[in-house]
Amino acid sequence: MSGPHQPAEPPSDIPDTTETPEPPAAPREGVTDPVRWAAFSCFLVPVVLLWCGTSFAGAVGTALGLAAVTGVCRLLLRRTGPGSRGHEHRAGENTPVD
Repeated sequence: MSGPHQPAEPPSDIPDTTETPEPPAAPREGVTDPVRWAAFSCFLVPVVLLWCGTSFAGAVGTALGLAAVTGVCRLLLRRTGPGSRGHEHRAGENTPVD
């Protein structure tokens, strides 16, 4: 027998087809999931109300109320999130007392 087997290298004119791992996707912003569920409920709740026999005006009023609450919650979540202004911790400010 001859010596140990050496794998053949591909010719240099053929491009390398080995897959490189893709970088992980950027994490989704934490605000989007609750807002998406709230928007879904703004659609679903009036449909269920209509199905149960509530008036069209009552269902529309409920949808508008839910949309207003969703908008305010989205605004508050964005203002208090980690990427918002004023969220940086400054040394000596608002530190707990032992």
